[in-house]
Amino acid sequence: MKKILTTTATAVSLALCSFVANAADFKPAVAYDSSGKFDKSFSQAVYQNGVIKFTEQTKIDVREFVPANDAQREQGLERLARRGFNPIVVVGFMYGSALTKVAKKHPDSQFVIIDAVVDLPNVKSLVFKEHEGSFLVGALAAMKSESHKVGFVGGMDIPLIRKFACGYEQGAKYISKETEVFQNMTGSTNAAWSDPARGAELTKSQFTKGADVVFAAAGGTGVGVYQAAKDEGKFAIGVDSNQNYLHPGVMLTSMVKRVGLATFEVFKAAEGGTFTPGIDARGLKENGVGWTIDEHNRDLVTAEMETKIGEISAKIVAGDIKVHDYMADNSCKY
Repeated sequence: MKKILTTTATAVSLALCSFVANAADFKPAVAYDSSGKFDKSFSQAVYQNGVIKFTEQTKIDVREFVPANDAQREQGLERLARRGFNPIVVVGFMYGSALTKVAKKHPDSQFVIIDAVVDLPNVKSLVFKEHEGSFLVGALAAMKSESHKVGFVGGMDIPLIRKFACGYEQGAKYISKETEVFQNMTGSTNAAWSDPARGAELTKSQFTKGADVVFAAAGGTGVGVYQAAKDEGKFAIGVDSNQNYLHPGVMLTSMVKRVGLATFEVFKAAEGGTFTPGIDARGLKENGVGWTIDEHNRDLVTAEMETKIGEISAKIVAGDIKVHDYMADNSCKY
């Protein structure tokens, strides 16, 4: 009996040591884009609803990295991987090539990239069906517009942002085919994400043409879009995170991508040993995208509008409304 008890105690001790070792090995990290974690949009959603929530719940710190320039993306990821951080979440498609190089060099490390696909056995690619969420806010814009003219201001002119624009136009024209949709992209370089002055200029030109609601999918450039809407007495639609609070009474709604929730779930899965690589695509059905209504825009959205958006959302989830994905063939069909 004494031998059995000793053996059992030894096994329990080894198991506890193993658990402690595994807990010590779990060192999550996140690499933001150069805009940092307080961009009032995409990265901030990852930080507030992912990193902070995870740390508060688990008391586990998450190492954070922000590159000062493009060259530092690869350097930063390499440094995190060499220092044993795992999993490493990278925020944004701009990390695609850097992550591909680093993940190949560190096959035992786990990586997650948001908004891009990296096809490697140790990488999870988190992508979202932005066209579905954009469809909803396009429909809302068309219902709210008195001029039957709405606008869209994108950041960098890439297929991903065209995907937002296409979904938005489909939603607006679902409400009324007579709705006119103006579209402008801010630029073709990374600077297009942080040019609020240009965003305001483009927005005002759309207002001049008769638009009275403008949707921005432009990162920090969107701040200028929202300010222009406030200055002109028009409406704006936020993106990625809930931006309704920025200008209450001006922000009609926000098209949210629940990147923070996805980040939190990835960290929890990795902590529990259930991390899985591959593509994870999240749309309305998966609670990956949506629209927001709160105390800041409640008075702007009627009960009839809210009901209609609910019906449209249910039809998209059921497959009765098929929203065309611009990235499928680089065209916009509706």
